[in-house]
Amino acid sequence: MKAMLSFVLLISIPALISSDFIITESEHQKNEYVNSLSNVLELTGRTLKKRSIGEHGKKPESGLEIYSMKVDCKVTSRFAHNMVINRVVNRANESKEAFFEIELPKTAFITNFSMTLDGVTYVGVVKEKEVAQQQYQKAVSRGQTAGLVKASGRKMEKFKVSVNIGPTKKVTFELTYEELLKRHLGKYEIQIRVKPKQLVKHFQIDVHIFEPQGIAFLDFDAKFLPNNLTSIVKKTLSATRGHVSFKPTLEQQRKCPDCDETVLDGDFIIKYDVNRDLSAGTVQIVNGYFVHHFAPANLTRIPKNVIFVIDHSGSMSGTKMRQTNEALLKILDDMNTKDHFAIIIFDDTSETWKNSIFQATPNNVAEAKVFVRTISARGGTDINAPMLKAVRLLDKSHQDKLLPERSVSMIILLTDGDPNSGESNPTKIQENVKSAVNGRYNVYCLGFGYDVKYSFLEKMSLDNDGVARRIYEDSDAPLQLQGFYDEVANPLLLDIELHYPENAISELTQANFRQYYDGSEIVVAGKISDDDLQSLIAEVFAQTANENLTLKAEVQVSEVENITQQQLYIFGDFTERLWAYLTIQQLLEKRVSAETNEKKNLTDRILELSLKYSFVTPLTSMVVTKPEENKNDSFVADKPSEDEKVPIQQRQYSYPGHAYSRRPSFTYVDSDPHFVISINDHSDAICFNIDGKPGAILNLVTDPYTDFVVNGELIGEKKIEINKKVNTYFGKFGIVNNKMDVKVEVSTKTITVFHGEDKIVFPWSATASLTKESFSISIIKERNLTLTMGDDATFVIVLHRVWKNHPLHRDFLGFYTLDSHRFSNMTHGLLGQFYHEISAEVYNIHPGLDEGKSDATMIVKGHKLRVTRGYQKDYRFDPKRGTNVPCWFVHYNGKGFIDGSPTDYVVSSLFDYLYS
Repeated sequence: MKAMLSFVLLISIPALISSDFIITESEHQKNEYVNSLSNVLELTGRTLKKRSIGEHGKKPESGLEIYSMKVDCKVTSRFAHNMVINRVVNRANESKEAFFEIELPKTAFITNFSMTLDGVTYVGVVKEKEVAQQQYQKAVSRGQTAGLVKASGRKMEKFKVSVNIGPTKKVTFELTYEELLKRHLGKYEIQIRVKPKQLVKHFQIDVHIFEPQGIAFLDFDAKFLPNNLTSIVKKTLSATRGHVSFKPTLEQQRKCPDCDETVLDGDFIIKYDVNRDLSAGTVQIVNGYFVHHFAPANLTRIPKNVIFVIDHSGSMSGTKMRQTNEALLKILDDMNTKDHFAIIIFDDTSETWKNSIFQATPNNVAEAKVFVRTISARGGTDINAPMLKAVRLLDKSHQDKLLPERSVSMIILLTDGDPNSGESNPTKIQENVKSAVNGRYNVYCLGFGYDVKYSFLEKMSLDNDGVARRIYEDSDAPLQLQGFYDEVANPLLLDIELHYPENAISELTQANFRQYYDGSEIVVAGKISDDDLQSLIAEVFAQTANENLTLKAEVQVSEVENITQQQLYIFGDFTERLWAYLTIQQLLEKRVSAETNEKKNLTDRILELSLKYSFVTPLTSMVVTKPEENKNDSFVADKPSEDEKVPIQQRQYSYPGHAYSRRPSFTYVDSDPHFVISINDHSDAICFNIDGKPGAILNLVTDPYTDFVVNGELIGEKKIEINKKVNTYFGKFGIVNNKMDVKVEVSTKTITVFHGEDKIVFPWSATASLTKESFSISIIKERNLTLTMGDDATFVIVLHRVWKNHPLHRDFLGFYTLDSHRFSNMTHGLLGQFYHEISAEVYNIHPGLDEGKSDATMIVKGHKLRVTRGYQKDYRFDPKRGTNVPCWFVHYNGKGFIDGSPTDYVVSSLFDYLYS
């Protein structure tokens, strides 16, 4: 049996707002403004058949051992160069497959990856994305594991590669990535989660910081360490250099003298900032490139005028509406009395609180809070009308001189869905808002959850000097909303322009900014094109709350270069690489809003720089070819866009006393009917069909412990021909939760909810929602419904409409499980039996019986099955075309994969139990 060992290094950077910002990876990764570097070291041992790590902290039984873990982080003038090295030995007497997984910030660029095996180093090569994708698709078509970098949680992308290690052999994995740290609310934070889950002979984290501006403070926190061990963390600090090291010995890692459990289980946090004053900032020069950091202190805040445009359509019902109201109440409390605000709420119509904008006096804030508490969810989503209303309100307030002359006016939109009422064309809405704003106001767009198309909000923000951010549906959503507001709460400068010698500087990054906010930082980089330049003069022109501001800095080129190059912490050409990083990020941002011709020019330039500096960006990929014993497989490291996400990503759940993250099960059934089940920690999928008879009712989920049942009734096509296969679909679902006294019947015509003695019927023809203490239903008109049963489960049912007069097909339904973590291990049914982890081994991949498809042998549940590589559709986000999901198809109604036979799952009625 082949064993697997996964080496997981999670690296994340929390976010900060400046002039442009987005939350998760998109084509302009600059917008994830970041203030911290978070590294998570995890070791998880597992086999394909069962977990090979037993108790926490025990050595893996698989024979693969990490004998060295090292993270080396060098930060020079906020530019972080990170190297992660893991060394592994196979102590078994057979070959083992080792997996190296790493999660890194979405705004980081991978610059190098290598594997060293048997003295030979295999190095990744950065290529144009389309070229690399061809290699990736070939690998997938052969059924091989081809590793993409995929979205993982809020701020990270997952990088993964595997390699086969012979007996007693060793392998070294080495990954390098680079990132410009962003200042957030007055500090930089480096957060390292230490979680190796075993004793590691050589465990080391080194963070070197060199800041020519001077380090104001440097602190660390390691709560997981007992008080008597905090001394093993070494910190040194001089005027411009800081060093924090953490190198626990084996004995120091032990929880007790005679056990193998480790104390390394928690967050290791470093916080620092640099010295600041009211000056033009600092300039660093290395090898003909300069970087200018500007973040002045001791400035008076500028008043702001905020129009909150809040979605309260039906899909916002329940937790999202409650959390939005909670955040608004806190934001109103925090507003400065010199600020002005207005509140517009919208569904398929819109309403402005008191039809005006008001100063944030205590009385006005108190009255606004009363209004916020009354906001409830209902209706559709018309984004166009309230956004234009917000612009008109600001226009009139400025014309009537109700607002300070020197102030920042902004619109903050919060929505959880795409426009489906009024003007519903996203492009037209973007054009309308841009035309109305006309460059005068900032527009910030917050997308709540995954139902909204993020690229729509992103472009509307960038078109209007704002930023977009996704707000994740989680217990901390109010804090996410408040955190965003805090970042724009205190403007200090307006219309900032940074000037440099015109004939001596070329290829300058963005040098004009609408605002500078307290706690953030402006960074500009460029190339010195005049080889004879003796001194570099940087001038800053801006507006403060009361006057025009002019600041000037002059540095001698040779002196600055000498000072910088003498530092031991410097990593070579850091200013040039910082310039390239910043240029690419800003070009990616411009590309979002560019027209066709300009977009092509921007694309060409981004690609040129990405290939030159070996950056894995949204337009490039890294290809690594494995050794010969791994059949010359290749994998591709690739950057996804924000709208390529799936909402079955990692979620966070809170329970009394603790919180933890997990990825929910990926199981669903759709079409005629195709069942799709995730396997091997969600890295692959198995699919199968069930050939049933029209009218048959199949049990999908039964959990006797939670008293929960899901059944589906099959329907056939309109015409059935004798001696021909009958295609069947699910036309009706019945969902029962007896503990909550709830029954839900979903057909293609109506949704009927039975709760106690109440009966409520909803048509598919309207967007609606229902929220009770124990459950909630959110219906999106003619598209889908989301059913949440307290903390127990979340499901989505997709409605498929066909042409009314179609001679053959009928309307039908699909059933998707988003969250099943509370179901017991007794859960069964055609879907329920797979709610717990399924592992399978696939080998002997070869050309199949069907042309263009690969066949293979799969070992799963103790059975050896012939499987065929193919695709099924996921219709949650695109109910017409769907999204391809690659999977291994199990023939003959899932024989050998499902327990028993399909007839074992037939029940007598829609609300019947499988075991009644």
